[in-house]
Amino acid sequence: MPTALYPGTFDPVTNGHLDVLTRASRLFDQVVVAVAAGNSAKSTLFDPATRVRLIEENISHLTNVSVEPFDGLLVDHAKLRGAQVLVRGLRVVSDFEYEFQMAQMNRHLDESLETIFLMPNPKYFFTSSQLIKQVHRHGDRQTGLIPENARIALLEHVDKLPGQN
Repeated sequence: MPTALYPGTFDPVTNGHLDVLTRASRLFDQVVVAVAAGNSAKSTLFDPATRVRLIEENISHLTNVSVEPFDGLLVDHAKLRGAQVLVRGLRVVSDFEYEFQMAQMNRHLDESLETIFLMPNPKYFFTSSQLIKQVHRHGDRQTGLIPENARIALLEHVDKLPGQN
């Protein structure tokens, strides 16, 4: 089975991310979670090392999964890690257009790199890291949509959440 790369900012990691990761770990011999340093379209609350740690603390049961930060083009990191497949999560139809464009650009840059889309459990369809940050901006919430370590990390950084005075 090929090695898969599951890229994202994971700012913070959600239960939807972890659900997609668990599904990918059953399909591939090795899954590398590639935590993006950031990009011009997304500003991140947590530094890459914190995001890596938050994921690692939730995947000890997944023996074929590793987590690492990366910066630069995804296709270059995939080549460096020997990955033949990119795993992307699709929650709702609105995700598809962006993901389709990214998959086509990645294919253009490296036609040997395949992209597969996995859907999380339906209870996570509406969950996004951005939405989680918006909710936590207004106080601690036990939503069941993020792991406990991510909830605690958000509490520790509540003063940095967008919209705070």
